[in-house]
Amino acid sequence: MSIEVKVPVLPESVSDALIATWHKKAGDAVKRDENLLDLETDKVVLEVPAPVDGVLKEIKFEEGSTVTSSQVIAVIEEGAAAAAPAPAAAPAAAEAPKATKADAPAAPKGVDELSPAGRRVAVEENIDPSKVAGTGRDGRVTKEDLVNAGKGGAAAAAPAAPAAKPTPGSRPEERVPMTRIRARIAERLMQSKNSIAMLTSFNEVNLAEVVKLRKSLGEQFEKANGVKLGFMSFFVKAATEALKRYPVVNASVDGNDIIYHGYQDISIAVSTDKGLVTPVLRDVQDMSFADVEKGIIGYAKKARDGKLGLDDLQGGTFTITNGGTFGSLLSTPIVNPPQSAILGMHTIKERPVVENGQVIAAPMMYIALSYDHRIIDGRDAVLFLVDIKNQLENPQRMLLGL
Repeated sequence: MSIEVKVPVLPESVSDALIATWHKKAGDAVKRDENLLDLETDKVVLEVPAPVDGVLKEIKFEEGSTVTSSQVIAVIEEGAAAAAPAPAAAPAAAEAPKATKADAPAAPKGVDELSPAGRRVAVEENIDPSKVAGTGRDGRVTKEDLVNAGKGGAAAAAPAAPAAKPTPGSRPEERVPMTRIRARIAERLMQSKNSIAMLTSFNEVNLAEVVKLRKSLGEQFEKANGVKLGFMSFFVKAATEALKRYPVVNASVDGNDIIYHGYQDISIAVSTDKGLVTPVLRDVQDMSFADVEKGIIGYAKKARDGKLGLDDLQGGTFTITNGGTFGSLLSTPIVNPPQSAILGMHTIKERPVVENGQVIAAPMMYIALSYDHRIIDGRDAVLFLVDIKNQLENPQRMLLGL
């Protein structure tokens, strides 16, 4: 029985997807739930698994093609034997010698780690994948990388090509098209800049009490919950309590209407090799510190492995981003529409502060709130930041909901 493989149903906000990589070729045996191909949308890379065991009978769209929701992209012959690829070997032997198995000794090192399409290009062009800079996920060498490397012919594949090192005084340039995800990030940033009356307020937080709490209870917390007590959960919980008291910061604009959300779905900015993504922790008002830490760790792992789904990125009423992980001391984060505000965390630095008339060294962090001034007044923004500051400098307040 022939089974159609279709593009997953895409949400309304995603119009189409690009076929980034086929991991199988026509005639290959496939197993149920085995990844057939990667689809790149403007939000995330999706894996399309095989629905049944069988043989990949037909591929309807090659890599680089644009496809839409529920479109048929391949056909699998259910239960067919894996011997299907055998007939294809005979014609290949009668074709140009460079495409035959007889040339296997000339196949470059590392070819087996490529996608089928990439493997074909590497063998035909005699390119060593280990000498090609990969632009794919986790630095993987893609078909496009190999095609670009092969444009210079044999010279491009030479291991000791003189052009590998720029000569003194040279001014090399490289033109690379934006990925769909990077293009979408650029589009949304421009949308935010052009459609939101954005303003940023700043404050600073003394994290001495949070540091003390993590030192005194961190080990017990990890033993009880199987996860470390990080700084992010304190900020997420503090923001959640502050959003309850200042609901306009948790609101969004829809035309001439303001939508007030009676829940706190917090987007956490996560950096990936393809760009910044913001998976959503849902109903944070009902989550414990351990739930928040586990949720963040789970999303970070999925992001690194390229496993984030579209559902993980949909929605969100407020965003937290932590530039401090990269050493940022101060920044003005950009609001993620249709949200109306974003909290920016920064690196922790010991600085001199005055406490009870004495100058002491304290772990200080600058925090920033960028907000849509169309609906959020400066007063609410400042009080919101002060609320977060008070909770973090007195962690027991958030534990008691004060």
